[in-house]
Amino acid sequence: QVLRKSLQRGFTLSTGSFLLYEAHKLISGFTEVHASFKVEEVIEQADYLYGSGETEKLYRLLVQHKNSDDAELLWRLARASRDLAQLSSTSAEEKRQLAYEALEYAKKALEKNEANFAAHKWYAICLSDVGDFEGIKTKIGNAFVIKEHFQRAIELNPKDATTIHLIGIWCYSFAEMPWYQRKIAATLFATPPTSTFQEYAAHSHLKLFLCLYTADPNFYSKNLLFLGKTYLKLNNKKMALLWLSKAKDYPAHTEEDKQVVKNCNSTIIYC
Repeated sequence: QVLRKSLQRGFTLSTGSFLLYEAHKLISGFTEVHASFKVEEVIEQADYLYGSGETEKLYRLLVQHKNSDDAELLWRLARASRDLAQLSSTSAEEKRQLAYEALEYAKKALEKNEANFAAHKWYAICLSDVGDFEGIKTKIGNAFVIKEHFQRAIELNPKDATTIHLIGIWCYSFAEMPWYQRKIAATLFATPPTSTFQEYAAHSHLKLFLCLYTADPNFYSKNLLFLGKTYLKLNNKKMALLWLSKAKDYPAHTEEDKQVVKNCNSTIIYC
């Protein structure tokens, strides 16, 4: 009888332990699903705020998830941090702080998922921004790394219009580099990063036009501006005026769009 009671007690405990274990598995599974659902929900909300131009709200939403392991959240946080830094209402010190924060978030996104094209794109953009605070030597020194990440982003997503545009900007920047910066580049590299307006134009016409304008004629105001500037450098004033006029007439939704309009006004006089 004692043995029977002991066995019954053991069976009861075993059954209880099993049920507890199964409950734990069920709760854990639910938590994982819920966490996954929550990430998707945050991303959906973030994309809505980004599309609405709600920069500050977007940053406040995403910065709550700065310790996330999700690359999709992290690169969006990097972008939001950078966008916040671009606002005219942001102080100089805040701009600097946000630029470095954005780089850290983009770097973490890459560490979490090297195959994420947007993480490569925003890491390159943020690395370029930080160069503005660290001087021309650092900026030129980072040039190869920046281009490599843009190229990797295009390899991972050949249809991403923004990255193709940014490669064009990279080429334009080095084609326009003044002599003293070229001298600095020569001291840093055996073969310093170089480019020509012809290279930029070819890249733009073959890839940018085909990829962007067939899909969306009004893709990006800055893209229109740089097409106009490039034609001006190639002494094609008629085409330069065409694209600069398009950029000037582009609806100015963001701070960057407003700067583009100002830049157009000061560039058109050379046509």
